[in-house]
Amino acid sequence: MLRAPCPAIGRTPSQPQQPKIGPPMLMVTNSKTPEMLEKMRAASAIVSGVLEMIGEHVRPGVSTARLDQLCHDYIVDHGGVPACVGYQGYQHATCISVNHVVCHGVPGDKRLKDGDSLNIDVVAAVDGMHGDSSAMYFAGTPSIAARRLASVTQESLYLGIQQIKPGATLGDVGAAVHAHAQQHGYSVVLDFCGHGIGAEMHEEPQVCHVGRRGQGVRLMPGMTFTIEPMLNAGRSAVRVLADKWTVVTKDRSLSAQWEHTLLVTNTGFEILTWRPSESAAWDALRGKRAAASTN
Repeated sequence: MLRAPCPAIGRTPSQPQQPKIGPPMLMVTNSKTPEMLEKMRAASAIVSGVLEMIGEHVRPGVSTARLDQLCHDYIVDHGGVPACVGYQGYQHATCISVNHVVCHGVPGDKRLKDGDSLNIDVVAAVDGMHGDSSAMYFAGTPSIAARRLASVTQESLYLGIQQIKPGATLGDVGAAVHAHAQQHGYSVVLDFCGHGIGAEMHEEPQVCHVGRRGQGVRLMPGMTFTIEPMLNAGRSAVRVLADKWTVVTKDRSLSAQWEHTLLVTNTGFEILTWRPSESAAWDALRGKRAAASTN
């Protein structure tokens, strides 16, 4: 949430969407102690609970300000701190990005309409340690195009996560996300990226959603970071509105995003912000991959 532009990508809007990665292998110290991880798990559990809770409240006629207030209250009631409130002057617990809004949508009085698709992005802190996640929702009945974009974006996140293990690189993660998006005809937003997370909402390393396998930061046990791909139905180009927060697609095409906070373990990964409601989508992707490997 409230992420910065990704410095590992160098291109102008007229250039093709290709990663420009720096040194083949980088080392970043981002390891967390067991005590820090315990607090991150607590913060992540609150974030997961928020995103499980809020789904039933997303419907036509509700305002994004109301959804934000419900999320804020849940975080506080469960012993957390809404970490985005006051961050660089931001005054809300969530970012709520509707339809062609890519990220950093500011909650307000505007009410959702039937068919709207939206991303709700939440960060909570417990004893100074953070958890960060986002998910897609639909108000009423979405279009086939909106549902497909959200599904492929979620799969892109999962494929990126499945690259995580000691010795792998963030280039492996970005390559997996990018390949799946391109396979389905979607573009990856290049201007914003995931990030390390822990005592600060944003830490090193930057986690770009394009990359080359074997390049970038090498992953080590104890590292924590987010993966949060933003896919557009049209072109990847975006612009920031006059409020200096809201990011939209330049061509007004639909955008979707999913996000998780991850821990690199000794044998692979742990999804700190995992939600039980995701099991069906995770298992469905595994089934697709198994079927593809036998053909």
